[in-house]
Amino acid sequence: MLQSRLMKLSRLAQARCKYTLPELPYKYEALEPVINRDIMEIHHSKHHATYVNNLNATAEKVSAAVSEGNAGALIGLHGALKFNGGGHINHSIFWENLSPNGGGLPTGDLLSAIEAEFGSFDQFKAKMSAATIAVQGSGWGWLGLNPDSKRLQIATCANQDPLQATTGLAPLLGIDVWEHAYYLQYKNVRPEYVNSIWDVVNWEDVAARYAAASS
Repeated sequence: MLQSRLMKLSRLAQARCKYTLPELPYKYEALEPVINRDIMEIHHSKHHATYVNNLNATAEKVSAAVSEGNAGALIGLHGALKFNGGGHINHSIFWENLSPNGGGLPTGDLLSAIEAEFGSFDQFKAKMSAATIAVQGSGWGWLGLNPDSKRLQIATCANQDPLQATTGLAPLLGIDVWEHAYYLQYKNVRPEYVNSIWDVVNWEDVAARYAAASS
């Protein structure tokens, strides 16, 4: 009787926590010519949607494993949870990090922090671009904030590993270097894609994340 009630509560909790694909804050073609419409549509409506669907399916399995007290099954789901959960977290940040009105330089406290940590914005941009381009296989380049030191750090993560869960850094700006993010337009020339994406970086969003993480 108690086990049945726990399983029912678990299913209800899962229903309330269903993950959904976020709408883009702009049209698929809005980031052209930096990122073309076909890439954005496939990346968002296919790839990100798949992470969301798989995350929901994995979360249901986690809920069932918890209800059944099946520790082995729960441990076995870690990889799928990390991959699909990370994919959802990373892409949800990525879309907001970009804007058709982006590019240029950050301002205010964010710019001051970048200059204090890296010497200048151009030096920061060069270091983050180099680190991101150098990611082996698939992954992400990140600008994050260390919550303890309150200092900015550049980091990279493999596959869909989420920055905060992997490194402890609060994610501010992410650059996706999975091939599905650029191959249709840039082919295998990752450096061109990374160097171009700065023209659509939404510094207002990055600054808001910095302010929230700094508080």
